[in-house]
Amino acid sequence: MKIAKTFLYLLIAAGLLGGGAYIINKNQKETNRQTAIIASNNSEVPVNIVTADFEHMAADYASNGTFAPLQQMNLASEMSGKVTRVLVKEGDFVRAGQTVATVKKDALEVDRSTAQAAYQNAVVDNQRFENAFKTGGVTKQQLDQSRLQLKNAKNALEQTNIRVGDANVRTLVSGYINKKMVEPGAVVSPGTPLFEIVNTSKLKLQVTVNEAEVANLKIGDEIKIKVSVYPDKDFSGRISFIAPLADASLNFPVEITVANNPNNELRAGMYGTAVFSNKVTGNQHAYMVLPKDAFVDGVSNNKVFVVQPDNTVKLVSVVSGKIFGDKIEIISGINKGDKVVTSGQINLTNGTKISVIK
Repeated sequence: MKIAKTFLYLLIAAGLLGGGAYIINKNQKETNRQTAIIASNNSEVPVNIVTADFEHMAADYASNGTFAPLQQMNLASEMSGKVTRVLVKEGDFVRAGQTVATVKKDALEVDRSTAQAAYQNAVVDNQRFENAFKTGGVTKQQLDQSRLQLKNAKNALEQTNIRVGDANVRTLVSGYINKKMVEPGAVVSPGTPLFEIVNTSKLKLQVTVNEAEVANLKIGDEIKIKVSVYPDKDFSGRISFIAPLADASLNFPVEITVANNPNNELRAGMYGTAVFSNKVTGNQHAYMVLPKDAFVDGVSNNKVFVVQPDNTVKLVSVVSGKIFGDKIEIISGINKGDKVVTSGQINLTNGTKISVIK
């Protein structure tokens, strides 16, 4: 009897499980059907587009870059020993020749005293030999030997003076202590880096220009500078370097030296834009241009989505050129009349169907 009841319970449980599985399967099919309907209704991604065309633009052009310090150096120890004093901290301004740290030099001072005494004795001995030679008291060979000893003693003294001087670590350039890599008590050896010093009284804006632009530039040209973090302030600089050889992207590196303002607001590593003005007043040219918004993942990526005849999109690589505010010159990659997507690119891949927002 007990076995029969157990069997009955098992049959009931199996029936319930089977019924549940049937209902779940039926609901899943209905969900898939509804999803397919929604996907069908939303298979076209809505986008904005622009038609590629030529526009007459002022011949001024701009190039973005970063500011580098006029001078930057890692100050290293020139001798071995224990650092006894560190006289500056990060952010301090130092002048060329200023002592910024000292290395223990007790033994060096002893060596210098010994060398000084030896040199003074050599001076006295040589003077005695000089006088004796005049009266025939010594030979020419003995006099020459005395002179050589005097010279060696002088060289030894100068060498110890140099070593004592090296114990005072002095900076060779003026600037700010950007990094301090040593503390009192540290043991250093020749070449151990102690400080990083940067001179930002002037900075170098490093940009690149293409071959058409570089032909109009020369050393000393004054260039307007815009700094993104100071949109309301105007800066200017002069071209100090034009590379004789193009880089891998066939652009020419150019450096523009910019004097910092009295508050030293410009800092190395900031972004800046060099605005190169055309020297012919009113000169305008027709350029193939696209808005910045057309570029996928930014202008530097040089890729745009072009609408195909069947209302799908294709990811196309382009070569960009000059910057005209919010428009970018297109040197190659698309043709006049091509329709290019300007919004909704995040939802697109090659072959995606689109609908144009009116």
